[in-house]
Amino acid sequence: MARYTGPKQRINRKFLEPILGGNGKTLEKKAYPPGMHGMTKKRTKKSEYAIQLAEKQKAKYTYGILERQFENTFERATRLKGATGEVLLQLLEARLDNVVYRMGIAPTRRAARQFVSHKHITVNGDVINIPSYTLKSGDIVGIRERSKDIDPIRRSLASSSVKYQWLEFDHNLLQGRFLTVPERTQIPENIKEQLIVELYSK
Repeated sequence: MARYTGPKQRINRKFLEPILGGNGKTLEKKAYPPGMHGMTKKRTKKSEYAIQLAEKQKAKYTYGILERQFENTFERATRLKGATGEVLLQLLEARLDNVVYRMGIAPTRRAARQFVSHKHITVNGDVINIPSYTLKSGDIVGIRERSKDIDPIRRSLASSSVKYQWLEFDHNLLQGRFLTVPERTQIPENIKEQLIVELYSK
């Protein structure tokens, strides 16, 4: 499965946001872009295209998908009802790996993809090993019976505290429900999706 496997802090510093995780200490110490001239190089004003491209890259890194898959998701968003940018984020939020992460089963989206790929996750009782699988309202996401005692999953659930309005999770049954597609105002990611739409409209 193709995915970004390079240095996470380099990407965080590129966008000056901890989009690939981490405790933020690196950004506090090095609040400037990576590279030998990151702190001193005089940077010219970015073009409109550069700003739009950076926003698309931020979305790709945030949700952990590569170019072709992102383009396919955008094309799908254009065919659905609603504002294309908002629908794009909703499709990304409805990915199985993202929901596993949001529910607290995995500490990061990268770990969530691994859990899904290694067949630790079920949807409506069936094992699904496709991270990009799109959930529908009412789908039940669970942990495979023989995977419930895996330490990384247990530790992640024990430390999880963030709740989302469009998801619910039962810590006794170790399963959750994808209640509905989230509204844009409910999605916490700092992504200016309209810039992505403008980029693909060129």
